[in-house]
Amino acid sequence: MADNIPRLKQIYLNDIRPALREKFGYRNELMVPKLEKIALNMGVGEAVKDSKKAKAALEDLTLIAGQRAAPTRARQSIATFRLREGMTIGAKVTLRGHRMYEFLDRLVMIAMPRIRDFRGVSVKSFDGHGNFAMGLREHIVFPEINYDQVDEIRGLDVVICTTATTDDEALNLLEGFQVPFTRPQQQTGGKN
Repeated sequence: MADNIPRLKQIYLNDIRPALREKFGYRNELMVPKLEKIALNMGVGEAVKDSKKAKAALEDLTLIAGQRAAPTRARQSIATFRLREGMTIGAKVTLRGHRMYEFLDRLVMIAMPRIRDFRGVSVKSFDGHGNFAMGLREHIVFPEINYDQVDEIRGLDVVICTTATTDDEALNLLEGFQVPFTRPQQQTGGKN
């Protein structure tokens, strides 16, 4: 069973957890922040006119996540958008356990380097409670998606939920997983 543990979980257990415990002075292992879940969401506004686009988004998100995606449906009808209650308008999936670690590994090591003009993700994307949200403009950066079979390039929202109570703890946790962060430039006081 030990050989089936994902690479990032091994790194967390062997390197990240002891480093966080030492840095923040946690009294026991259970206080150390860890990944809780990763939620993926793909909204498809064009599904109002063409239901095939929602089905394609569902299939693409299922390939990316490695687990069946669930359709997101409209809660109420909005006549100006030609939206009816119960109509499929996107796809979502929540990853936990091994699949969560494997997805984060693919996101950081494969997908992010394939993004055009990528300079890192902003440290301002934390919510104040240790959760991190980011958006990808193109879902085709994942190797599971065959570019030739894609009918339309869609965006993808990724929310990484941790057990950390502060943004600083979550930032240190995600930096341990090698998530590339960019920090805002410090003001020097003089004009450049």
